[in-house]
Amino acid sequence: MTAIALVACGTLGMWLLTTAHAGTSLAPHRWRAMLVPPPAAGAAAPRRVVLGTLSAVAAALTGWAAAWALFGGFAAPALTAACCAVMPARAAADRRRRRAANSRQAWPRLLAEIRIGVTHRNQSIPAALFAAGTSAPADMSPAFSEAARTWALSTDFEASLRVLKRSLADPTADAICETLLAAHQIGGVRLDGRLRALAEAAHSEAAARSDARAKLAGARFARSFVALVPGFMAVIGLSIGRGREAYQAPEGQWLVALSVLAVIGCWLWAGRIMALPLRKRVFVQ
Repeated sequence: MTAIALVACGTLGMWLLTTAHAGTSLAPHRWRAMLVPPPAAGAAAPRRVVLGTLSAVAAALTGWAAAWALFGGFAAPALTAACCAVMPARAAADRRRRRAANSRQAWPRLLAEIRIGVTHRNQSIPAALFAAGTSAPADMSPAFSEAARTWALSTDFEASLRVLKRSLADPTADAICETLLAAHQIGGVRLDGRLRALAEAAHSEAAARSDARAKLAGARFARSFVALVPGFMAVIGLSIGRGREAYQAPEGQWLVALSVLAVIGCWLWAGRIMALPLRKRVFVQ
């Protein structure tokens, strides 16, 4: 009971460390953003490193305690601790990817604002783009700010869009930037129709991806639930036969280690086949 209580306390501490700042990604930012970070981001960087380290240590200790309480020995707890140590970083990376995916859902709204600015406010495409960028989501706002700064210094729309594409690193943003550049260079009286079609295309893509994620929600929940089944079976095994003594035997340690590796492999494989395919970036240069 003491071991189980210690495991529960460690799990609670790890959960608090990894979720207290869920809005701040522990994954490193892009090098370009780190070269000229805003004051708040520069001050928060050491804090993210400390939180990431504490989360990894807490996860490793929790995994070690849980595996030792169940299996004893050294091999199984060491492998479990090593696997648990990377879980906070992976969770933070997943949160960052989800926030980036949610930010991309804002493109239809931004394109609608650009169309309104061009057709109803008589703004140029660059002015309308960077005006719409001021209301972009938090993950996209630094990219728009950097591109707007480039535009203000050089009035080179093509160079500004290169900065925007490089910062966002997204196929949808690449296509939209190239379309806006062509519309700016060519112009014409049908500009409103082109911007409307571009917004509709972005909306269709965002809706398709949202629908795909909704359909995968059940499978992702089942993946998480099934990953817990071997743990419950291991707990039940404590009351069968020699229980923990069998786990502590050398053969038992190797079998437990292979089982842990099998669960991790299946988890990663399931995540790979359930990942939504990403469009290939075509307009990189």
